[in-house]
Order: sequence, then structure tokens, then C-alpha cells
Amino acid sequence: MIIVKEAASRPVESPALEGMFEARKKVFVDLLKWDLPVLNGRFEADQFDDIHARYLIVADNYGTHLGSARLLSTVRPHILDSLFPDLCAGPVPSGPDVHEITRFCLGRDQTAAQRRATRNHLVSALVSDALARGVTTYTGVAELSWLQQILAFGWRCRPLGLPRRTDSGTLGALAIEIDGDTPSLLAANGIWTEQTQSGSPLLEAA
Repeated sequence: MIIVKEAASRPVESPALEGMFEARKKVFVDLLKWDLPVLNGRFEADQFDDIHARYLIVADNYGTHLGSARLLSTVRPHILDSLFPDLCAGPVPSGPDVHEITRFCLGRDQTAAQRRATRNHLVSALVSDALARGVTTYTGVAELSWLQQILAFGWRCRPLGLPRRTDSGTLGALAIEIDGDTPSLLAANGIWTEQTQSGSPLLEAA
């Protein structure tokens, strides 16, 4: 597997990004029935997909999208503070060392075992990226079943308030603390994956 990091403002700036935005449409619009913008009938992209967004994309050796996540700075408008601040019992966490994970997406054309491997690779990449960039906290909004999975990964993770019913399902907000112990905590639960595989290094594209 290869992990590609990219920042872009349009869905078709690279094959990896094109596959990511197509997969997001299949997951969030077609499967989950979220009311989200769709470009050209193929791509899910919203107002947060701008030049300030960053993406972590897990792709195979042919560049096919397997999984991805979008990272948003919390010193700018982001999903939790702009759309769901009421999911937090207190102030919405923000700051230069706090980033928001959004659009965590696993491609549907994988077996259950493959999706689990992709999930683990993507979670591990998010932690590695945070440690490299000085990010100490991730926040996020998740549907209840996915929220429960995230809480069970073994890292230091806490709800920010009570879940509530919305048009997109029952959603909750959470905060994940990232530090040098996080990889070992994930490893203890079988989540952590080293960031090289079959001689393929962690790739970065601007």
C-alpha cells in the first residue's frame, strides 16, 4: 500500500484525488443518503474542500483509491464549529495543534478483511501525520456506530457531548489525544500498521 498526501482545490487534480471524491460520493451520498453536493454526478465535494484542506489517501500500487480522510485546521471554519457545535457540551476544541478529521472513507469495492486493513493503515497514517506535524488533538463528528468503533481502537479518545439525532443519522462529536504513546496503544488493539509495505515508502505530494 502507498499513502499519498495531497492538498488540492479540485476533484480531478490527480488520479488519487479523483478516486477519493468518487468514493466519497458512493459512500456518503449513495450508501448513507447524506444530502451533500455532487459535482458532475460523480464527485462528493463541499465548501470545506478548498485549498486549505489536506487529504490522506491510501492507494494500491496502481494508484487505485482504497481509503482516505480529509484534515481541516480548527483555526479556520470546519465542520464541528460551523455545522454541529451543539454536539459539544463545552466549547468546541480549536487551536493550531487541533485538527479535525472529516470524510473518513473506505472504498466499497473491497472485502471486509481488505476494508479492515485499509482502515488500520489510514488510522496509522493519521497518527503518523499528527506526530510529524505537532498535532496533539484530532476532533471529529461521526455516526453512532462508527463513533463506537473509534472509541474502541485503544487510543485516548473521549466524547465531547451526547450524540443526537440529525438528518444524517445519530451523530456524536469526539476528541482524540495524540502523543508518542499512541502507536503502542493502537498496536495493543491490532490497529497500528507500519507506514511502509512491500518496499513502498510513505509518499507525499503537494
